[in-house]
Amino acid sequence: MPEITLTTLVLLCLAALVAGWIDAVVGGGGLLMLPALLLGLPHAPAAHILGTNKAVAIVGTTGAAVTYVRKAPVQVRTAVRIGLAALTGSTVGAFFAAGISSDVLRPVIMVVLVAVAAFVMLRPSFGAKAEGAERAPLTRARIVTAIVVVGGGIGFYDGLFGPGTGTFLVLALTAVLHLDLVTASATAKIVNVCTNAGALAMFAYQGSVYWQLAAVMAVFNLVGGMVGARMALSKGAEFVRGVLLVVVFSLVAKLAFDQWA
Repeated sequence: MPEITLTTLVLLCLAALVAGWIDAVVGGGGLLMLPALLLGLPHAPAAHILGTNKAVAIVGTTGAAVTYVRKAPVQVRTAVRIGLAALTGSTVGAFFAAGISSDVLRPVIMVVLVAVAAFVMLRPSFGAKAEGAERAPLTRARIVTAIVVVGGGIGFYDGLFGPGTGTFLVLALTAVLHLDLVTASATAKIVNVCTNAGALAMFAYQGSVYWQLAAVMAVFNLVGGMVGARMALSKGAEFVRGVLLVVVFSLVAKLAFDQWA
């Protein structure tokens, strides 16, 4: 592992803390943690940055998932099935990633995100409660759709490109399974644990993880994840909706900067 100063370590730990909070509430913690690692370790290989990020993120994501499962009405079995489909999709997406230019994908994703933000802003009731949950419990067709479309589709996107995967999961789970935003965030965390585990296993096999740094940052990421999950549970869907919009617009800004700066 490259030598880093105490100041850099402190800043990386603070980034991990905030990223864990963001990830737990609505996904998108990588928007903060990856740039922080790139700045803090400017000479590190990209694979080690990504591997270390996964080693940190899986700890916070797991902590948030456990916190949610204890207090939110999450169907763990369904979430794990979606997660396994996402793991498969991300593997396939990674296979095709080498032949796809990110310069082509970024404008498309930006348009989609702006449309999503407009939809959420114009539909204040979206994700405010589990639409029709009292009248129509989860059907087999909706679960299969979630596994194939949400798990496989977004998993493929994660392997192919990646930014905003957690946010897309929350939105898709809300739309397909008619979950409220809090329950969708909880379900997305379990899916994230599955996909992070698969990616981390590959990076670990390749020796592309700075384990000592990851262990220190993971403690802060875990705290941020558990605090974020508790706040989402206590403050409800309106709070999650506000954070969601901030993350979506931040992601659009980052993609625009990467595309044209």
